[in-house]
Amino acid sequence: MDTLSYKTISINAESAKKEWVVVDATDQVLGRLCAKVAKILRGKYKPSYTPHVDCGDNVIIINADKAILTGKKWTDRIYLSYTGYPGGQRSATPAILKKKAENPGLKPGINPLYIKVLKGMLPKNRLGAQLLKNVHVYNGPEHPHQAQNPKVIDINTLK
Repeated sequence: MDTLSYKTISINAESAKKEWVVVDATDQVLGRLCAKVAKILRGKYKPSYTPHVDCGDNVIIINADKAILTGKKWTDRIYLSYTGYPGGQRSATPAILKKKAENPGLKPGINPLYIKVLKGMLPKNRLGAQLLKNVHVYNGPEHPHQAQNPKVIDINTLK
C-alpha cells in the first residue's frame, strides 16, 4: 500500500455547516449551561470539529433571566474589569450584571452576565472573539431570529 488509506479531514470556514439552535435557560445553573453552550459555539459536538476554525453553531439563549446560581453567588462572586486608565479597576457582582441586562437602552441580544461567563470559556484570541458574536441572549421567550429557522435543543441531553 503506497498511499494513506485514511486522511484527516480539516474543514475550513466555507465548508463548515453552521446551524441555528435555541436553548432555554429556565431553571438551569448558569455555569453548567454556559459550559455546554461554549462547546456548541466551538463545534465540539460535531464530528467535523476543527480547533482553529469557527465551525460551531449560532446559539440563541431564551429566558436568560430565569437561570440560577447556587449558594450566595449572586452577591458574593465578583467579576473584575479594567478600563485601561489608572484607578480604572471596576467590580461587579452577577446581580449587578443581571440588572444591566434589564436596561432598555442595551442592544438586544446582549446580556453582560452571559457574555462575561461565556468569554471565560472560549479561547482568548481572535477565534474566541468571533465565536462570541455567534451567541444571542434574550430575557424573554421571544427572539427576532425566526427567519433562520432555529431548532430547539434540550441542553440537558448534551454532555
